[in-house]
Amino acid sequence: MRDQRTRDAIGREGGAREGAGEPARLSVGFVLAQNFTLSAFSLFIDQLRLAGDEGDRSRQILCHWSVMTRRQAPVKASCGVQVSPTSDFLPPAQFNYIVVVGGLLHAGPQLDEASIAYLKTAAQAGVALVGLCTGSFILARAGLMKGRKCCVSWYHSQDFAEEFPDLEPVADRLFVADGDRITCAGGGGTADLATFLIERHVGRSVAQKSRHVLMLDRARAGSDAQPHPPMVEGVVDERVRRAMLMMEQNMTDPLPISEIAMRLKLSTRQLERLFLSVVATRPTEFYRSLRLRYARWLLDNTNRQVTDIAMDAGFSDCAHFSRHFKATHGFAPSEQRGARRATDLAGLRVFG
Repeated sequence: MRDQRTRDAIGREGGAREGAGEPARLSVGFVLAQNFTLSAFSLFIDQLRLAGDEGDRSRQILCHWSVMTRRQAPVKASCGVQVSPTSDFLPPAQFNYIVVVGGLLHAGPQLDEASIAYLKTAAQAGVALVGLCTGSFILARAGLMKGRKCCVSWYHSQDFAEEFPDLEPVADRLFVADGDRITCAGGGGTADLATFLIERHVGRSVAQKSRHVLMLDRARAGSDAQPHPPMVEGVVDERVRRAMLMMEQNMTDPLPISEIAMRLKLSTRQLERLFLSVVATRPTEFYRSLRLRYARWLLDNTNRQVTDIAMDAGFSDCAHFSRHFKATHGFAPSEQRGARRATDLAGLRVFG
């Protein structure tokens, strides 16, 4: 029933879309938060643009989109770029999805009361709501994620757990579809979510065409893991958590432990005692295990050369990396890569 109402509503708005003879198969409304993440918005909308028409002509035929605000004023992204809206708030029923693009968490209110009221009206009308990046926080603050799983970036998982203790954060996937709520961790996962929705409504070949034009590699499923998921869950001490996050954010060029301690206004010895009491290991050992975990993820999920992976994980040379990897896992990186390729080939033989 809602699908028919959606088609009728889109049909009434069809005159605004160049070359539109029939209602678009996929219609998306965007609500941008103040200081929103430009990459999340652009990765999503550019795939709609390329899927909406043949070639690179940008006509809204197969896909339709609107960027909506109440005040019709430009909205500033976190990088300072401003995006002008295309319309006031339109009837929610004309959209398949209303996408909330979040951004900076701690830079003042993200949406005004009129925007929040519009999202609540859309939810009551049964329109699917999508939270990109920290858009999940916006939906949760509006009370629109009750009883739903909520995908967040590992970077903000602790923030989410602290602010919403009654909700279930998912920080190890790219995106999660829970009924008529879809949340996405942001980053490159936004492109995968856009592909998923375009394929669902318009078709696989059209979705792939968008990715090919944007020079994007294979589309990942929502259940695919976020790169190097965090190791801070359950760590109560705020100083140790902050140290761990610094380590996670500095994999390729590891920070000296003394610098981490200085940023936390601690001595190196104080930081070591904290780590030993909280996680029963020294910060140097923890940092190395974190980098080895990241390297294992790259070995399992990419086809990059072992030498490149060693550099990305912050090891000075491949021999140094291989020695520590084998001491931790009991086998060399090259053996892990070989075992994975053998498994992949076996799968091809089964399904070929």
